[in-house]
Amino acid sequence: MDLILWRHAEAKEAAGPIADADRELTARGTRQAQEMAEWLRAQRLPELAVLSSPARRALQTAQALGLPVKIKTQLGVGASTADLLGAADWPDQPGAIILVGHQPALGRLASLLLAGTEADWTIKKAGIWWFTNRVRRDETQTVLRAVHNP
Repeated sequence: MDLILWRHAEAKEAAGPIADADRELTARGTRQAQEMAEWLRAQRLPELAVLSSPARRALQTAQALGLPVKIKTQLGVGASTADLLGAADWPDQPGAIILVGHQPALGRLASLLLAGTEADWTIKKAGIWWFTNRVRRDETQTVLRAVHNP
């Protein structure tokens, strides 16, 4: 299984009556999302599923791929690593899953997958961390395949 963590691109600041979940991408954020989507498409991922937080900025980031996006409430602001892993069905889901979400959950999940413990690692806005799992000598291993930033 390939698991790709994609942090939402740059979003407008919350102002006035706009709720955090309704914040949309800035013009720069839209460009970041498009750039990263182009890079992802070039990877030709098999059996790809795109899962997004319901927050508008995350959904707009995911939609830059031009593929169907499934909204998962457990990927929303305040998600835990368990929420993210459950949404992705890691490591049992075949193919590739892209999770579009938020900090600090994405960074904590990256830390858990690589170091075995949660820590506050930073994933840059619109950044992608691509993991895969494999079995070697009856041992399951997590491999970091790529980190890509706009």
